[in-house]
Amino acid sequence: MASILEPVGKALVFETIRPGLRAYVRKAGYQEVPYKLFGILFYVIAALFVILYVGFIVPEVTTSNPLLAFVLYFFSAIVVLALFAVIAILFLHFIFSMKIYNRTKELERILPDYLMLVSTNLKGGMSFEKALWDAIKPEFGVLANEIGLVSKKVMTGNEIVGALKEFVVKYESPILRRNFQLIISEFQSGGKIVTVIDRVIDNLKKTQMLKKELVASTVTYMIFIGALVTVVAPVLFALSYQLFFLIQGFMGQVTATTVPGQAGGLSLSAPEIKAFDFRLFSVGALLIIAAGSGFITSVIEKGDLSGVTKYAPMYVLVSLAVYFVSSYLLAGVFSGLQIG
Repeated sequence: MASILEPVGKALVFETIRPGLRAYVRKAGYQEVPYKLFGILFYVIAALFVILYVGFIVPEVTTSNPLLAFVLYFFSAIVVLALFAVIAILFLHFIFSMKIYNRTKELERILPDYLMLVSTNLKGGMSFEKALWDAIKPEFGVLANEIGLVSKKVMTGNEIVGALKEFVVKYESPILRRNFQLIISEFQSGGKIVTVIDRVIDNLKKTQMLKKELVASTVTYMIFIGALVTVVAPVLFALSYQLFFLIQGFMGQVTATTVPGQAGGLSLSAPEIKAFDFRLFSVGALLIIAAGSGFITSVIEKGDLSGVTKYAPMYVLVSLAVYFVSSYLLAGVFSGLQIG
């Protein structure tokens, strides 16, 4: 299967963008471009295209003019394929961006512990290069892998300063960049690098403590948003659904009313909106509200969108569950009020 998927994935990527793509996916932890994943997405898109095109688009073209039918088929196919391609690209970009972001935050989290070992090794009389290599531990995960790559570059003839700078610029992390720049500058100047590393460790720990305090101070807002999304909004939509049935029943009984003194009278009729359409609108609105609240909660807690994959699915599932349960319970409460 891999022998089929990988060539297809490579064929989808232009030769000119492969070097940039390779550098991009390496930030996400891939040593090589995942062409197999691209191939899988291609076949998934092809299957969805056939289902959508044959099942929904072809039956809608009812013209008897063969030339016009060909034009409609052709342009509709291009539009659908372009839409699927854009969705696939955005999906891959989102997945890779989240992985890069998580790796960057993991680096920032474990950096103080790693630098503590480096400082201890330097105080024990090791050289700077030796202190960096000996501080690598399996529990450091991403940082251990990155420093391991730096050590391999140094062993193959690269300068340690250049190798460290390549590692630092690889990630969009101001914390990583500033602190390593201080360490590199002190190393190049021949100063007391241990003192600089100890100060960097203190600053990193203070920064992490401040972030935790900020998160703790925003818990009230997160609870408020969570209550609105998971309880208030679903219950209100469920109540509106039952009120819709009451109004529909009332309007079904009063089909026409004539206001005295007016020619022709005032005509009232049952609403044209169907119950299924109203429920579909409610579910769609809850999905949008839950997803948006996931973004907002992530920004409040962490200052960015890294937590959206944690909060948005939870909000969506809980709000839909509360909505359907509330609809069932309110249907029993309002059953005695139905006009029959």
